[in-house]
Amino acid sequence: MKTVEEIAAEIVAREGGFVNDPDDPGGATNFGVTLATMRRLGLDRTKDGRVDIRDVKALTRAQAQSIFVEHYFRRPGLSELPAMLQASAFDMYVNAGVNAVKILQKLVTRMGYHVKDDGLIGPLTLAAVAKAGAAAPDHLADAYGIARRNYYYALADSRPASRKYARTATGEKGGWIRRAEEFIDRKYHLSLAEHRVRIAKWA
Repeated sequence: MKTVEEIAAEIVAREGGFVNDPDDPGGATNFGVTLATMRRLGLDRTKDGRVDIRDVKALTRAQAQSIFVEHYFRRPGLSELPAMLQASAFDMYVNAGVNAVKILQKLVTRMGYHVKDDGLIGPLTLAAVAKAGAAAPDHLADAYGIARRNYYYALADSRPASRKYARTATGEKGGWIRRAEEFIDRKYHLSLAEHRVRIAKWA
């Protein structure tokens, strides 16, 4: 099984380098770490007394990995989840914050193990996830990945500016969808035709 550090390295590689896309609610990011996160953590990399875009640009790959391991894996409690879910939930937490946990909570509730979808990993959530995992050990990780994919599609449904992350200019799967499917067994991947049917209502 991969270590959390190895998973973090893969997430950083997936996120890429510095971008400042006006359509991205996260704003300026480098290796997936946003300016808002750096301000929240007080990461003044340039030592000029303020945290701004220059600090985002100055962030190194190793620093991004450390931030993710500490603040997006250990502190939220993802390390307490079943091993089958940790990599996907970690990747989603970096990409969508507490929504990564809310998606899981809603999923296990639909499976019959009710828990409040508050985005917090506590004893009740862990117990519900454990029961769901015991009931469907070969399917929970795929179900979570599919729920992630559905979340991305729904987000693009409601926010047209985000559609470019779910589909390419040629109508193929965008980065969000490919990202979710990295954690789903290939037999559950959508075909290009199925993807195009799903996004047909988009302008």
